[in-house]
Amino acid sequence: MKINSRIYVAGHLGLAGSAIYRALKKSGYQNLITRSHSELELLEATEVRNFFSETKPEFVFLAAAKVGGIHANSSYPADFIRENIIVQTNVIHEAWRHGVKKLVFLGSSCIYPKLCPQPIKEEYLLSGELEPTNDAYALAKIAGIKTCQSYNHQYGTNFISVMPTNLYGPNDNFHPEDSHVLPALIRKFYEAKLASEDTVNIWGSGNPRREFLHSDDLADAILFLMDNYDNSEIVNVGFGKDQTIRELAETIKEVSGFSGRLVFDNSRPDGTPQKVLDTSKINALGWKPKIPLKTGLEQVYQWYSSQQAD
Repeated sequence: MKINSRIYVAGHLGLAGSAIYRALKKSGYQNLITRSHSELELLEATEVRNFFSETKPEFVFLAAAKVGGIHANSSYPADFIRENIIVQTNVIHEAWRHGVKKLVFLGSSCIYPKLCPQPIKEEYLLSGELEPTNDAYALAKIAGIKTCQSYNHQYGTNFISVMPTNLYGPNDNFHPEDSHVLPALIRKFYEAKLASEDTVNIWGSGNPRREFLHSDDLADAILFLMDNYDNSEIVNVGFGKDQTIRELAETIKEVSGFSGRLVFDNSRPDGTPQKVLDTSKINALGWKPKIPLKTGLEQVYQWYSSQQAD
């Protein structure tokens, strides 16, 4: 990408997209193209085609997606599979039709089988059954990967697919039921401290192990791959270290200053027992994360607190 290249960030208001947008601005790119949902409906093929015809982007970051935690994925699987497949297909197809030089598609670590070996290597894709609580979303993302690979094979495009681990950062979804575990916990601890409550209730046993990556680290990795990777094979992006949900909750408790007890609700599902990505591929290319989890949690907790105060 050159400093004046026409660069489209799809989903620039979301967690990953806003981090990519910030990273591009910080790096000095001057011709960034964005549209909010009200300005461009990515579910409508004609709107997407007209948008590409008018703006003629040279590079595309496809971060637009319908995302959510266990509750949302379990409750609205039809929405998750339909909307994600349509959005990514529309954008990828028009990127090919309008001669986009390179596209980065954001997948998810939930594409991998529920019980595959840890840490998870890229080649484990489609080697076993998916986690049933989010299989609709995972299948949509797998379809996106295969769409990029198919266009590369048939049309000679340069569409790459990146698989981030669990993300957190500014502009996340902090809904108490429909969000992922980390932002949900930040909200719970913030509200519990505000209300001087004695306990914070946490879904599940607290035993599952999860890896978390700050969205700014992901954006740094994605810009790195845009410049340094041209291959149809997927690339994992993660921190390389995991912890239990209980350990995560204890850290957020410390960051928030909450002094009460943690209560774990075993009637709620745990999801996959462990999920940590093997990042040796991107590490060998020369990229590593920079933001430790506690540092990132402090930053995001402060960001969330300031949003509530406004």
